Amino acid sequence: MSAALSTKNLLVELFVEELPPKALKKLGEAFAHGIASGLAAQGLRSPDAAVTPYASPRRLAVHLVGVAERAADKPMRQKLMPVSVALDAEGRPTPALLKKLAALGLDEGVVPQLQRAMDGKAEALFHDSVVPGATLREGLQKALEDALARLPIPKVMAYQLEDGWSTVHFVRPAHGLVALHGAEVVPVQVLGLVAGRHTQGHRFEALRNPVELRDADSYAEQLEREGAVIPGFEARRAEIARQLEAAARAVGGGVKPVDDRALLDEVTALVERPNVLVGRFEKEFLEVPQECLILTMKANQKYFPLLDAEGRLTNQFLVVSNIRPEDPSAVIGGNERVVRPRLADAKFFFDQDRKKTLASRVPGLAKVVYHNKLGTQGERIERLRALARAIGTRLEGEVLGERAEQAATLAKADLLTDMVGEFPELQGIMGGYYARHDGLGEEIAQAIEDHYKPRFAGDELPRNPIGIAVALADKLETLAGLFGIGQVPTGDKDPFALRRHALGVIRMLIERDLPLEMDWLIAEAFRVFGPAHGQAQAEVAFFVRERLVGYLRDVGYSAREVDAVVEVRPSHWGEFPKRLQAVRAFVSLPEAESLAAANKRVGNILKKAEGTVEPKVEAALLGEEAERALYEALLQVQPGADAAFERGDYTASLQALAALKAPVDTFFDQVMVNAEDPALRANRLGLLALLHAAMNRVADLSRLAT
Repeated sequence: MSAALSTKNLLVELFVEELPPKALKKLGEAFAHGIASGLAAQGLRSPDAAVTPYASPRRLAVHLVGVAERAADKPMRQKLMPVSVALDAEGRPTPALLKKLAALGLDEGVVPQLQRAMDGKAEALFHDSVVPGATLREGLQKALEDALARLPIPKVMAYQLEDGWSTVHFVRPAHGLVALHGAEVVPVQVLGLVAGRHTQGHRFEALRNPVELRDADSYAEQLEREGAVIPGFEARRAEIARQLEAAARAVGGGVKPVDDRALLDEVTALVERPNVLVGRFEKEFLEVPQECLILTMKANQKYFPLLDAEGRLTNQFLVVSNIRPEDPSAVIGGNERVVRPRLADAKFFFDQDRKKTLASRVPGLAKVVYHNKLGTQGERIERLRALARAIGTRLEGEVLGERAEQAATLAKADLLTDMVGEFPELQGIMGGYYARHDGLGEEIAQAIEDHYKPRFAGDELPRNPIGIAVALADKLETLAGLFGIGQVPTGDKDPFALRRHALGVIRMLIERDLPLEMDWLIAEAFRVFGPAHGQAQAEVAFFVRERLVGYLRDVGYSAREVDAVVEVRPSHWGEFPKRLQAVRAFVSLPEAESLAAANKRVGNILKKAEGTVEPKVEAALLGEEAERALYEALLQVQPGADAAFERGDYTASLQALAALKAPVDTFFDQVMVNAEDPALRANRLGLLALLHAAMNRVADLSRLAT
């Protein structure tokens, strides 16, 4: 942008009816950056200049620094045609050139000003001109229309304008438009509105309505002071968070509001002038599981429950009101009256559900469809029982197998309870409470509660071996069943959360260091469905392996380190962290780079060898001093490396190989592997095969070569 062009700050606001709260933040950011990028593309502002988005329940706005009244003119060169076509032998314009000029609104008088320049191998005529820069009115009109067209609107609605004839489509009816360049109005139009300088403040608490904005820079200050509105989403969010903490401190006793970023964002999108108040409910409701009470307060009322220092629910909660009356008792009382029936419903559901045991509900699962190609929940339970028993038995024997089968039998029974019917998010959690009530013991209750875990990235794992067995069975049965019917994730689409299920299996195997082979687990998961699905089974194995690589990289290992360990396919995935730590320690050794390169060379030689190379050596055929030295070094190093490997000390096993660097380097410098004598060649290849096997027990070291 030319420095000669004068610039001012720009404010654009679209005033609308209440916007969808869960979409507000994205709508505000898209509106702001859509207008900013649209103006930058037309040369009306620098792409690096500051952009401040605003979003409240009834407005989308943006403040832009350094916007020009008019974009700089741009020189333009336009190719006309080759000179041989444009001019005759005497240099006069041909009819073809005159026709082209006429089409561009030019006449024969411009011919002397046309420029000649090479275009590839031929000379062509060009017309140079200057394109006037866009005015702010033109540029903002286009940028505003484009920004609105690209908004991530969850659902568009149609409404009529005041003329009674025109219909427009937008996320909500729009009632006002502001566009101020400095203190001047930019008369753009959109959605049947013409821009001005007036906006609306808070419905009830504005000092004056409408608010007449002085200039672009006074927007936030005037709205807050005169309109009783905090227009910035982040500023309003920070104010709510501050008030929540202050209110909790005022209550005392070390209580804290429940930490829920999504709820905080949603409440921020519901209020323009936040005011946090403290409400209470009867202590008798605390007899209900706190997860139920917390969920109903958050989901239905948008309240922030207060937890004590041990994380237990108290009978107090925080309300984020949109008004600040002098006497807030009526607001507090109203919210307390509203929440009471919700809590009473939860208590009623809990009391009613406990009148039937979980076991008595299991037959009813035969009437609940799980998937039209995979049968009912009852049929699924039979598969989970078999798989959980097999996994439990493999882990710790028959006793754990029986307990895992018992937990798996009851794991889905709470789907038929009133509480889970009202709050599906509580499945598993309520099953744990009802199992305790049924006298099934803490281990079974925890297993039922935990079998969905981990539910999300970073979630905790099941707490006991029974829960681990049932959780593995639940996730593996889901993967096998859905892959078996072709419901494979594609691109970003994963409607059954199969990536999350695979990651859950990986985390349990690695973080609990379970002595279970992934190939066996996948085979067992398909076995409970009956006839084998070879292709689907291979697809699941590949799918889980891909997730494994991503998981290991996410926890901090490099791509080369991960590839080196994954390539040797350890049977127990709990070994991955130990092997990766060993590889990282090995890479830091001065001998590592040379050994990795040699290992890669050895692997390539063995791949090119004819037939199968046996890893054995006849000492009598070792004629060269260098090959004898390598063989002797290998005999000396290998026992210690193998012993360290067998006891699980992978770091020591790899570091023992450092002693091979010198004899390996000398071998490749002085020995011709592919000797003409077949016996000599086979013996040297056998030596390399022994070396290759010794070096690649912990990881494929060739993957570490640069």
